Amino acid sequence: MNCFTKVAHLLYYHKPIVMKSCLFAFLMMLIPFLGCGQENYKFSHPVSEYRGGSMHPVVDLSGFAPGLGSRPRNIILLIGDGMGVSQLYAGITANRGALNITQMPYVGFIMTHSANKYVTDSAAGGTALATGQKTNNGAIGVDVNGNTIPTILEIADSKGLHTGLVSTSAITHATPASFIAHVPSRGSYEDIATFFTGIGIDVFMGGGRLHFESRADGRHLSNELTSKGFRVVNALNDAIEAKTTPLAALVADEHIARYPERGDYLPLATAKSAELLSSNASGFFLMVEGSQIDWGGHQNDAIYVVDEMLDFDRAVGKALEFALRDQNTLVVVTADHETGAMSLINGDFETGGVRAVFASEDHSGVMVPVFAFGPGAERFMGFYHNTDIFLKMKEVWGF
Repeated sequence: MNCFTKVAHLLYYHKPIVMKSCLFAFLMMLIPFLGCGQENYKFSHPVSEYRGGSMHPVVDLSGFAPGLGSRPRNIILLIGDGMGVSQLYAGITANRGALNITQMPYVGFIMTHSANKYVTDSAAGGTALATGQKTNNGAIGVDVNGNTIPTILEIADSKGLHTGLVSTSAITHATPASFIAHVPSRGSYEDIATFFTGIGIDVFMGGGRLHFESRADGRHLSNELTSKGFRVVNALNDAIEAKTTPLAALVADEHIARYPERGDYLPLATAKSAELLSSNASGFFLMVEGSQIDWGGHQNDAIYVVDEMLDFDRAVGKALEFALRDQNTLVVVTADHETGAMSLINGDFETGGVRAVFASEDHSGVMVPVFAFGPGAERFMGFYHNTDIFLKMKEVWGF
């Protein structure tokens, strides 16, 4: 309803003719306060535009349909940090109507609030996914009282499975840290790094080399890892050449460059990690994080968001290709939260372009999607808490 229609409606219901001229003048003064101009509201926020780019093919999953109730040997959990429905749909549009993610047949939604905030951060969000318990914002792998909570990675390791973590951030950043570390503050990067030397992880790839090698306590954790049998490398190409575990690839001092500067690091690291971990006949757990979808949201930058969204989807494609070959692997895709309160105001499936506005430079409290494929995938349908991701992974493994 436009401004003058609203005025006309108000006039219609005020019958005394003598009042109408005065009322009309009064209502004209009220127009700015009547919600007028809402059809142009989007222009009161800066519009960020992705104008389209190259597209990638998606995996055909039609050739494999595991039976209901079947159990996986392996689980690959991929977390698109900051990936809400708008980020997902921007990626769908940019890739001309389909993503690897959207080929996955089982879909759900999770609530993301933390123990103490309606809007979670990545520490509490990651901890919920990793441990099945909600905690306070900022906390890593501990409950609201600071007590250590076992993670799905630690449980998998205790059952004889191989484990791995891959990230486009520092490997000590909140989301990957939530699967291996137990500290009260997400900013304790050097403390977080020490957990990689003491817990049975077999492969990890990411940034954060400085937290291992240039530390206040003088320890050189890369040397400690080497003494424990790890091959420690500083470049993805060296990681790709590895034939056995354990492997640590610390490919940046801090965070890895944004896409496209970092090239195909994320899909290649995902594929290589799954290959190495699959040498264990008992199975494996692998968490892969597309960290920088979140950072694009914080910057209110549609190009950054879409570039990272598409790169994350290529990594999902590598996980799905592995699952198709292996036929004993469950692939789960979700997010820890949405970032930027992103809305899409226009798009074009032919060019792949999208126009977006952001209502925040921080996280929002909306639910985020879950997609699953492989043995046990049907358990991930529905609407539930983020903590249930952990519980469902344990259930499908029979732990």
